[in-house]
Amino acid sequence: MPHHDDLRAELRHLATEATDSTLDDIDLVPTLEAAQRMNALDRSVPAALEPCLPAIALAADSIAAAFSRGGRLVYVGAGTPGRLGVLDASECPPTFGTDPSQVVGLIAGGKVALTTAVEGAEDDEEAAVRDLDALGLTADDVVVGISASGRTPYVIAAILEARRRSALSVSVACNADSAAGREADIAIDVVVGPEFIAGSTRLKAGTAQKLVLNMLTTLAMVRSNKTYGNRMVDVRATNAKLVARAFTLVQDVTGASDAVVSSALDDADGEVKTAIAVILTGASASVVRSRLTAADGSLRAVLS
Repeated sequence: MPHHDDLRAELRHLATEATDSTLDDIDLVPTLEAAQRMNALDRSVPAALEPCLPAIALAADSIAAAFSRGGRLVYVGAGTPGRLGVLDASECPPTFGTDPSQVVGLIAGGKVALTTAVEGAEDDEEAAVRDLDALGLTADDVVVGISASGRTPYVIAAILEARRRSALSVSVACNADSAAGREADIAIDVVVGPEFIAGSTRLKAGTAQKLVLNMLTTLAMVRSNKTYGNRMVDVRATNAKLVARAFTLVQDVTGASDAVVSSALDDADGEVKTAIAVILTGASASVVRSRLTAADGSLRAVLS
């Protein structure tokens, strides 16, 4: 761990720690003006992602390839980045029907750190190694280290451990030529510049990281045949809203009547993808499932 003087010098050169002097008066202006200026800053985040899109696409394809061989996506982060990783991982099962073990979020300090700051957790390099060891990380997995500064010891240690185990490593950071990016196989450095509140990287940096994680899992799931066009045909109907959405999805794709859709969903045990294929091919649910398995889950292939 760097000495405090060295750390201060290191942070001084990071864009995420810089102060924007044009915002020195935000505590003096009306709240509406402050909100307008904050919103104007936030509009720069998607543009900052533009040069990173090739690396994001490469990472998404690599994650899809890992899924195809039974591997996992493991997010690793501390503080806000760790929480964003856990959030993205937790949303994959209901959205894409994935097993909860396929996309995993690790946060420095463990589950308690989701709601409470855990002192020193982000500096614990040995904890990163232990956490990945507890998952039984293999060469089939992909580790995505998330760090606004790109220098978080917990995250860099996880990337190095991934390399030691021959697992692909990806870094998501918000400074150019980040320390984490230099260690990772794929570096995604989204340079968003100084924050509205200096050093508060839950703001633009957090937004940028959320956008990147959205892309990584969504594009990997599209490549893994978890959608039909832009429809989430592997959605798990676990509440009333999702049951209604499942019904609408089947009807939109097939054009079938309410009665036919209800019958098909019953026969398919609520599986949207299976119900669609039952209606459009006339095959039974069991035959459709066999065909989907043979086609790696591709509804488009089964229908063609």
